[in-house]
Amino acid sequence: MEQKVYSIKGEEVRTIELSDSVFNVDISDALIYYAIVNEQANARVGTASTKTRAEVKGSSRKPWKQKGTGRARAGRRRSPLWVGGGIIFGPKPRDYSFFLPKKVKKSAYRSLLSLKVKENKLKIVEDFTVESGKTKDLLSILKNLIPEERSVLILKDNDSSIRRAGANIPWLTMLSYDKLNANDLLYGKNVLVLETAAQNLNSMYA
Repeated sequence: MEQKVYSIKGEEVRTIELSDSVFNVDISDALIYYAIVNEQANARVGTASTKTRAEVKGSSRKPWKQKGTGRARAGRRRSPLWVGGGIIFGPKPRDYSFFLPKKVKKSAYRSLLSLKVKENKLKIVEDFTVESGKTKDLLSILKNLIPEERSVLILKDNDSSIRRAGANIPWLTMLSYDKLNANDLLYGKNVLVLETAAQNLNSMYA
């Protein structure tokens, strides 16, 4: 399939051939769902913790005798039934991450890229950099290509100048072509792809 390539001034300059096996596949909602759940689970810190009756402070002495007081039977003040007692089945530190096969991830990224093409939200732009590393210089380029709304810029490499310039733009997320993020791609209203990055995506995910 052919896709237009735009200059940094927002003008159409040529076309590029994109692989149908990457940018024009059947969209799988299930694969996208699994990829996003995997990313969110892997990002969870999992440090929530509560104390059981064995861990809370308190005496283990029986608060009153078993019979004859008229009160309910009680064993110790650390019981979960008492204020200040332990927690029953409370959370403990754990690892929420799980493994997702590489083939499943790649298929999910193909579905996401195809979805953005289908929705006309993916735009190829000729390679550029921001040598000054200044936010205003990057904004002057982006305003010719996309509106100021949640967007993704896919880079051809780890360009430190562009990353520095875009670090202060709250609505822009920058991703390398080989380190995509399903959550950002799905919820990004615009996806800008540098021309070389598009070619790299062709070869990497085909």
